[in-house]
Amino acid sequence: MTSITSLYQQHKRLATDDPEHFWSQQANKLAWYQKPTSILKKLDDHHYQWFSDGVMNTCYMALDHQIEQGRGNQTALIYDSPVTGQTKKYSYLQLWDQVALFAGVLKANGLEKGDRVVIYMPMIPEAAIAMLAVARLGAVHSVVFGGFSSHELAMRIDDATPKLVISASCGIEINRIIAYKPLLDEALQKASHKVQCSIVYQRARQPCDLVAGRDLDWQQQMLLAEPAACVPVLATDPLYILYTSGTTGKPKGVVRDNGGHAVALNYSMQAVYDTKPGDVFWAASDVGWVVGHSYIVYAPLLAGCTTVLYEGKPVFTPDASAFWRVCAEHKVNVLFAAPTAFRAIRKEDPQALLQTYDLSALKYIFMAGERLDPATYFWVVEKIGKPVIDHWWQTETGWPISANPAGLELMNAKAGSSTVPVPGFKVEILDESGLPVPANQQGYIALQLPLPPGCLSSIWGNDERFVDGYLSTFPGYYASGDGGYIDEDGYLFVMGRTDDVINVAGHRLSTGEMEQIVASHPAVAECCVIGIYEAIKGQQPLAMVLVKNGVDISESQLEAELVAMVRQEIGALACFKKAIIVQRLPKTRSGKILRKLLRQIATGSDYAVPSTIDDPACLPELAELMQQKDLIGTA
Repeated sequence: MTSITSLYQQHKRLATDDPEHFWSQQANKLAWYQKPTSILKKLDDHHYQWFSDGVMNTCYMALDHQIEQGRGNQTALIYDSPVTGQTKKYSYLQLWDQVALFAGVLKANGLEKGDRVVIYMPMIPEAAIAMLAVARLGAVHSVVFGGFSSHELAMRIDDATPKLVISASCGIEINRIIAYKPLLDEALQKASHKVQCSIVYQRARQPCDLVAGRDLDWQQQMLLAEPAACVPVLATDPLYILYTSGTTGKPKGVVRDNGGHAVALNYSMQAVYDTKPGDVFWAASDVGWVVGHSYIVYAPLLAGCTTVLYEGKPVFTPDASAFWRVCAEHKVNVLFAAPTAFRAIRKEDPQALLQTYDLSALKYIFMAGERLDPATYFWVVEKIGKPVIDHWWQTETGWPISANPAGLELMNAKAGSSTVPVPGFKVEILDESGLPVPANQQGYIALQLPLPPGCLSSIWGNDERFVDGYLSTFPGYYASGDGGYIDEDGYLFVMGRTDDVINVAGHRLSTGEMEQIVASHPAVAECCVIGIYEAIKGQQPLAMVLVKNGVDISESQLEAELVAMVRQEIGALACFKKAIIVQRLPKTRSGKILRKLLRQIATGSDYAVPSTIDDPACLPELAELMQQKDLIGTA
């Protein structure tokens, strides 16, 4: 794989053999009020603490310290909004001024260290300002994706019990305006927990009415504000709660601490993303997701970089060249987006409209959030001619578990692989008994405890759920919920959630592997493979396929060609015989295909429309199509 003397191997070996020394070195790169002397403390078989006696403030590290290092006039944040036609730049000094003032607004309205704040906002600079201001006061923010239903917002308010809520009058999309205030009003009415007040940023496109005695106008409050100083916190104090979907229907509030989070993110910016102060980093995500927390707001600022906050889409704002325009205009050095964004670009314009844009500043394209299929990987490599790095991580970990560590050693990529474990993560493939399996054998991906800094410390208000959900399946390990394998070179292949494995006549088969083959067909823009009922073999695979624009191929011809390809690559045992053309697939707003929902439709089960779905109208269409084709059934 690589020479034993490589920087990657040095970091990996030290992080494995002497984690306290390794992470002490990384912690020393940050500006603490009181540097930690207790690096790693074991509380019990399930719980560990990093840097427990360290005293700090994340906002201070991200803004004040950067100014002290002479970066005050450097651009800290670029707001690029094709949906409004606005672009705005904030220097570190300007961003500090807005954050300190808004922290003053929060302080004047009673916010104190340890209090919670729910933030329900679109992709505007004020969302990042609100997050940093809450952190400045030592309080805990919980960002809820802007536009989530009032029911989902109310559930999160009841779970986090915030002192106040921060919102905006509306969100702006390509062809519509989403009024946030009615959703907020309904959520506040539904929630059992009652907040002291809400602060609303009025957008010029659609201002809203405020409720007297409860709602405050952001802009008016800022005119009256006095800047607030940073409040010191312990490294183990919570920085934020971020809700992720749970199997019970009740959202899980992932808790992130201050110290481990800052150390891990700062390390990742150097080791994984190969950035240095002054570089322009663009994570094309949303602050409602973990990518937005880690790599729009916190990590780039902790590393002294310039971060891009983008209010738009990969396509239709105004066309499929939107990403390349942003990269060229702002001289982006590192671009990070989900594979679904590039599949959308490829579908709308396979030539990618690249000809008129100067991408010379762009060093890397990173992808995560879902499996990067080889077809998309090779297409982006061919079109862009830059290193494309697939990396894998989760809301729970907060930063990459495995990656091609560009800042340590750029290794030879393998399509379909997220390369190697990042130093600090001890990744193993286990069988159902919890025993390690040989190279190239698929199993359950597990992370040996203790997890490195930056990973979740618990589930908010429900530590039992944390232990039961993640730490009980394989004692001594965090169960990732994903399946895959490690090859003979130590490369990790994540094949999908463990419930994306189907059983065909006793053969356990990865739908991810089949998707990889189906996606390589030249007519296929995007696909999903699920298991459906089959009377003899129990299950058989079904491919749902989106065809590229302008491609003329019949469903029967495409099905025959895909059947031949899967038979060639996997064999007849896959029993791959069915492929249908669909117009759209159910996805979350972050671009993940909702495979569990498709499986429920295929079995005729009742299903709940999740709050995270981007286009719920596609569900009845797919159900009707599958019914027409006699694809719904159960044993």
